[in-house]
Amino acid sequence: QAQLVESGGGLVQPGGSLRLSCAASGGIDSIIAMGWYRQAPGKQREWVAVITGGGAANYIDSVKGRFTISRDNAKKMVYLQMNSLKPEDTTVYYCNVAGATYNSWGQGTQVTVSS
Repeated sequence: QAQLVESGGGLVQPGGSLRLSCAASGGIDSIIAMGWYRQAPGKQREWVAVITGGGAANYIDSVKGRFTISRDNAKKMVYLQMNSLKPEDTTVYYCNVAGATYNSWGQGTQVTVSS
């Protein structure tokens, strides 16, 4: 059982950047993967980026070349660097940690891209 807390969201102009952070605590051993999802009101949550325990990263096509996921195993942190932000990136972003016997979510952090 992992406890996750996201931070780093906010208001940014189109073309700007934000760096989301996710701090994990509790029973987070045996992590299979860590990732970021996003969900707009009334919409289904969608996968954005994931990084495996071995460090392999994958992204949804719409964010490739703009977003970068990374992790720090020692600090139990996962990050999402978001560059060249677009208005369509506006939504709530959620951190996820999947382990052998658990699947934990944070409460979300709001990202708003607007001029």
